[in-house]
Order: sequence, then structure tokens, then C-alpha cells
Amino acid sequence: MEIKKIAVIGGGTMGSGIAELCAKAGLDTIVIEADPGAAEAAQSRIGQSMDKAVARERLSAEDRSKAGDLLRFETDLETLADRDLVIEAIVENEEIKLDLFRRLDAITPAHAILASNTSSIPLINLATATNRPGQVLGLHFFNPATVQKLCELVVSIATDPAALATAESFAQQTLGKETIISQDRAGFIVNRLLVPYLLQAISLLDTGQVSAEDIDNGMRFGCAHPMGPLTLCDLIGLDTIESVAEVLYEEFKEPTYAPPPLLKRMVAGGFLGRKTGRGFYEY
Repeated sequence: MEIKKIAVIGGGTMGSGIAELCAKAGLDTIVIEADPGAAEAAQSRIGQSMDKAVARERLSAEDRSKAGDLLRFETDLETLADRDLVIEAIVENEEIKLDLFRRLDAITPAHAILASNTSSIPLINLATATNRPGQVLGLHFFNPATVQKLCELVVSIATDPAALATAESFAQQTLGKETIISQDRAGFIVNRLLVPYLLQAISLLDTGQVSAEDIDNGMRFGCAHPMGPLTLCDLIGLDTIESVAEVLYEEFKEPTYAPPPLLKRMVAGGFLGRKTGRGFYEY
């Protein structure tokens, strides 16, 4: 199946990046948001991102105009009755996602693939909320989706190989992504490796024996990482890291996945990183 018509549910940081990526690839793209205000904010977010790309000469003005014409911003799921692929990028709450997948199953055409950008929720749970479990899989993009080259393809025990082949071709050939394939286990591949590293950095900071700057500089200049782990935590959002860590710990029961006390206290205090202006650093 050739994918030509896309929908992205959720126009936040990840969703808007995915939608921009799809529109710039020449795809008819609908962004669904909860209300008109959120839809307007998503439209502004994508517009500003593409304007910056033009200013930096990474996107021509002509291509920016074409991509803008391919984007629609809606609040009604009923507008998705002709989509080939729907990518869910809403809040990491399983009950909310399950309800959404039930509704999408009833609205979208029988051939449509239903994908989730989840970083932690079991795909089989989302798949069995529909009458098409073979056509449900994970398309896990990384922030910013317009820049980061990787897309994790996540398959449940019910995913049809044909749906995986279609999704893989779409990610590689249409969007220009590098892909890796993960089985449906909490954290998939990247987060299962990344999150313990981030949690260890937070635990080390909590000892009071080393500064945040020295932890980050150690990994930047000692291991050639583009940014240190605590800076990365602030970029991702400490609430997101805590949520993913809890899911990993619930599945594997390994201490390495347990959220450290400092992380819990910072989330409780609203110090979530860049999005709140304060995390391990101030912004």
C-alpha cells in the first residue's frame, strides 16, 4: 500500500514535528487537536519552524509554501475517514490512548494503519482496543522529528508483516529516516538503553559530590556526546523521564529503571526542564 494521506493526532512538540516532516515530504497531512485554540497553536508552531528553516536556507520558500498548502488543522476525528496512516502523538496516558484507538478504528478506512508515537506503552494494548490489531504498530520518532534521523518501528505479537513492510518503506523512502525494529517491550531499544544512563546521572548529582555542569561536561568532552545527560533531561522533560522510568520499572522490576528520589521531587515541584523554565538548569 502506498501512503499518501496522513493524520497526526496531537500538535504538541512531537506531533507538530511529525506533521511538518510529512508535509515537507509532499503528503496530504491533517493535524488533529483538542480545540480550536490548540489547533491554532499547532499551526503557528509548524509555521514558525518552517520559517526558521527557510531563513537558515534549509528549505526553499517554494517548498515551504507547498508544504503549508498540504497541512490542515482540525478538531474533529470524523475528518479522518480517508486517511491511509494515522500517527498518534498525544499525552502518555494509556487510558486516553486506548479510547482514541477505539474511536480511530471506527472512523478510519479498513486499510488504514494506526500508529503510535508512544515511548513506553505496550503496543499490544493499543492493538487489541481495535478490530485491526494486525495494522497497529509503533512509529517512535525522536525530538526534533524534523532533524533526528531515527524512527523506531515497534511491532506487537499481533502486527501483520505487511503492515510493518509498509510502515518501514514509508519511514525510509518517504520520510528519509533510518529505521530500527523493536519488539513490543517497555522502552523499546533506545529508551531501554538511554533511561538508565539518565537516571544514573540524576542519582550521581543527588550525592552532592559533583555539579550538574561537571556531569554534563564529562560526557560531552569525555565521550563525545552532543549534550550532557542532565541537559538532555531538561530538553526531554523530567515528567516524561519519570513516566518512562516508571513503565520500565513496572515491566522489568530492575533497580536500574527506578526513578531516583531527586527526579520525583523535581517533578512534584514543577521543575520539569525547558518547558517550565527550570530543571537542572534555568532557562
